[in-house]
Amino acid sequence: MKPRNRNRRLTFLGLGLLVLVAALVLAMAGLKDNISYFYAPTELLAEEYEADKSIRLGGMVEDGSFQRSEGLQLSFRITDFNASIPVVYSKILPDLFREGQGVIAEGALGSDGVFVATRILAKHDEKYMPPEVAQSLKKQDISLE
Repeated sequence: MKPRNRNRRLTFLGLGLLVLVAALVLAMAGLKDNISYFYAPTELLAEEYEADKSIRLGGMVEDGSFQRSEGLQLSFRITDFNASIPVVYSKILPDLFREGQGVIAEGALGSDGVFVATRILAKHDEKYMPPEVAQSLKKQDISLE
């Protein structure tokens, strides 16, 4: 093999790897802003939290906390039985949303300590609880059985 062909192949290989690494770095940077972390109320209150950052808050809908306001505006509290966080939501709730049931709310915690939800995910049968909620409750030695 001629040295000239070898150098050309190595150059193309090096450029190909450089393009691949650049694409990977750009993809990771783009995904970084779209990641939504999961928190239980106790974890969220214990951390220094950046207000208005998109997260998922999970736990149980606190009994007696659900209230409707004008139009679609409603509020309730999400608890992990150690702490609870007030949530406001202004869209249609899932049919299976109930007090005392597992729920995950996607949205952001305001600087006033109220979680503004943009999406609510409710359980789909009596035995279901979001895995993140179950793990969080298990970490705190809380059993719902």
